Amino acid sequence: MKIVDFFKKTREAITNKQFDQLKTFQLEKPEYFNWVDDIFYPLNVKAFPESNALIWRYNDKEQFFTFQQIYDRSNQLLNFIRKNGCKKGDHIYTILPLVPDNWTSILATIKGGFILMPTATNMTSRDIAYRFETLFPEIIISTKSIAENIDEAEKQFDQNIKLKILVDGEKEGWKSIHDIENESTEAIAEKTKADDPFLYFFTSGTTGLPKVVVHTHFTYPFGHLSTSSWVGTTHGDIHYNISSPGWAKFAWSSFFAPWNTGSAIFANQVDSFVPKEQLEAIEKYGITTFCGSPTVLRMLIQEDLTKYNLKIRTCVAAGEPLNPDVIEKWKQGTGVTIRDGYGQTETTALVGNIDGNLLKPGSMGKPTFLYDIDIFDEDGNELPPLEEGAICIRMNQGQYNGVFIGYLKDDERTSNSFKHGLYYTGDKAYKDEDGYIWFVGRNDDVIKASAYRIGPFEVESVLIEHDAVLESAVVASPHDVRGYAVKAFVLLKESVQPNKELAEELFRFAEQRLAKYKVPRIIEFPDTLPKTISGKIRRVELRANEATNKLNNIKNNQEYFHAKY
Repeated sequence: MKIVDFFKKTREAITNKQFDQLKTFQLEKPEYFNWVDDIFYPLNVKAFPESNALIWRYNDKEQFFTFQQIYDRSNQLLNFIRKNGCKKGDHIYTILPLVPDNWTSILATIKGGFILMPTATNMTSRDIAYRFETLFPEIIISTKSIAENIDEAEKQFDQNIKLKILVDGEKEGWKSIHDIENESTEAIAEKTKADDPFLYFFTSGTTGLPKVVVHTHFTYPFGHLSTSSWVGTTHGDIHYNISSPGWAKFAWSSFFAPWNTGSAIFANQVDSFVPKEQLEAIEKYGITTFCGSPTVLRMLIQEDLTKYNLKIRTCVAAGEPLNPDVIEKWKQGTGVTIRDGYGQTETTALVGNIDGNLLKPGSMGKPTFLYDIDIFDEDGNELPPLEEGAICIRMNQGQYNGVFIGYLKDDERTSNSFKHGLYYTGDKAYKDEDGYIWFVGRNDDVIKASAYRIGPFEVESVLIEHDAVLESAVVASPHDVRGYAVKAFVLLKESVQPNKELAEELFRFAEQRLAKYKVPRIIEFPDTLPKTISGKIRRVELRANEATNKLNNIKNNQEYFHAKY
């Protein structure tokens, strides 16, 4: 089957909820592939030129872009970049808030054969310089508020960025995005090989220093058909994914998953996250498919969801595991069941609860249709049901998926991830007798205390079921006797004050719901939890702080110890 036919057939199967058909499709991998020219144009622009592709909103401003309009504007940007001496293979950094130029930049990158490095807007000049040391760009697209940090970082190098584009305002040494308006709306696509790199992601650093993930023209857009099947978007939907540009979740669910299937994307730019305002926007714009992190969903369910006339027909969650309590409260308020899923910056959607399938609350679901996934030990041996091990993908020749090709300039890390004919995700889980996968934690998040191995998610899920708790993070805390003890950082709801009595209540609450060895021995009530911009809790930072605090014998006056410690 040709690649465009594969996309068409997949769209039809998702629209008709005939998901079992997906695994029967056979693909002829093309030698050359350009997603914009081969898929986006014929299946979206040509087929639905006047349908909404992007709906953008910020305060009292809103803009609607049809597929034809967004395509034309991306061609103008591509022509402008080429006119300024840039060519295929050049590197583009986009450091942008949630503005429409994100979408035109990605389209122009793919069509023009450039290599894109999306970057978060909260980077300091030092952060940017670190990235420039790894890969110095020829092109950068950003805003006036960030331009000073970029210029400061650039000064530390003996070379200059060839083209710097501001999407707002003016600044010396920068071009204005408005200059593209005189360019032609027609542009010729570069002939890009399927295996040419087009996208580099710095990982969010949840479990260590950032590393650069390399995706290709074929594997990443094609691989996101798995994400499309999990999210369940179809033409006519308005899809809202709450995510910041610069991270993989944005590319997942704010770009490829909806546009692979021809649905509209809603972009709600905000200065701060206010649950009530989010729900009002979801109601006003008639959002039909929704994706949010568990952190976002925990905040939304604090509101009375029944007050809103929501049109959501399907909802998914990703970014971190989801606990059953959130699923139940969301369903009570909206009538829709949240379907959990799992994947990485290095992949597309690997595992998910597919619409219409039996859902086991707390499970991530089953492998999506492009992936052959099981649980293995470090020697490449498949493990039986209910035994914890590494989540791995069988990298069978001839079976195509969305797995990255390696870490940039890091052969050792790449070879450690690809071994025994498998890709090791670095995550721990187990599979039950029905094939459902249950997340345990990152390899380096797993706590070993008194010879027991404890996954933090299970403990966190119990704690946030308590009425006083908004969020929790569980890590290993150094202990003289046990080696490590389970420590819980508990973020309380706004109206709740921390005290010893509440800590004792949480200890008892956990004892009633967990095996004794999993019960936290220490609870701390912080004001905030360290997170990446995509909303993931940085356990690595909490672990590092624990090691330092214990070494220096520092005690927090809001740290409480279990009575049976």
